[in-house]
Order: sequence, then C-alpha cells, then structure tokens
Amino acid sequence: MSLQDVRIINLPKVLDDRGNLSFFQNSDQLPFEIKRVYWIYDVPGGEQRGGHAYKDLQEVIIALSGSFDVVLNDGRQEKVFSLNRSYYGLYVPQKIWRHLENFSTNALALIATDAFYDADQYMRDFDLFKQVANEK
Repeated sequence: MSLQDVRIINLPKVLDDRGNLSFFQNSDQLPFEIKRVYWIYDVPGGEQRGGHAYKDLQEVIIALSGSFDVVLNDGRQEKVFSLNRSYYGLYVPQKIWRHLENFSTNALALIATDAFYDADQYMRDFDLFKQVANEK
C-alpha cells in the first residue's frame, strides 16, 4: 500500500435546525465491513497516539469532536491530514505507519476497523516497517 491509497471519505450529512446528523453503515459508506470501533479521548497536550502500522487491518479515522492531525508514512513519503469535521473519515489501508498528534482540548477520535484487536497485527518498530515497506 502507499499514500496514494489513503483518502478522505465524505460521510452523509443530514442538516437540521435542531442539530446535524452524520453516520456510516458498513459498506454503504466505508470500504470494508466494520469489526471493531474504538475511540481516543482526554489526550494530554503535546502527546501523540498511535506510532505503528497494521499488517492487514484497514481503518477509518474520524474527528467526532475537536481536531487533531494524522501523520501517515508509507515507508517512502509522509503526509499529514488535519481532521476537524465529524462528516469526514480518513481511510487508512494496511501497511501505512500512522500516529495522531496536535489534539485540541476535548478532541475525540473515533476509529472503525475491519478486524478485531490482535496484538500480532501491529508493526511498532519504524525502521523495520520501512524495510518491509520498501521490499515491494
């Protein structure tokens, strides 16, 4: 995979004077069937989350509240996506190194994945990740 495979997904937005609504429904909006959803919150100022790649897992990252940056690296180049709208999802395929940073106060990151938690899915050594990514 490369950064060419990363993309922003525009989620449906239902406008209403009482408040807006956005949603996703498995393959209707996402390029995979959801197996797991988790969220990251209460991140202290200056901290990062992530710092790994997944061997086979793909995910969509959404800023439900506040803002943060998603820094992606495919072993050759790096790209930063600033997320701050709850109707945008960032699709990240497998074998892309990522970390989240620059969390605003009360930021809430929601991540939907196509696999259940499995510690063996994680690549946590960046140098080893770059070696594997550049063997293509």
